Amino acid sequence: MSEDRRTANTSLFLERNPVAGTCPRCGAEELRGYPVNSEGGWFDVVKCQRCLLSVSRERGPRLGPIRLLSDLL
Repeated sequence: MSEDRRTANTSLFLERNPVAGTCPRCGAEELRGYPVNSEGGWFDVVKCQRCLLSVSRERGPRLGPIRLLSDLL
């Protein structure tokens, strides 16, 4: 009895959107905005991609990148 087990060999990634500005710590112009999940739930953050400083962090939607119709009401 052999089961056909197939796995997808694709990488999952989330688009990190460029944000205008300069990092206050290292001076790099490599800011990106994206949702992150932490102990407090989902947050929309802007982080420096060179030194990983969180430039801003705001509470995000309950399910992160998944948008529910009820969240838009």
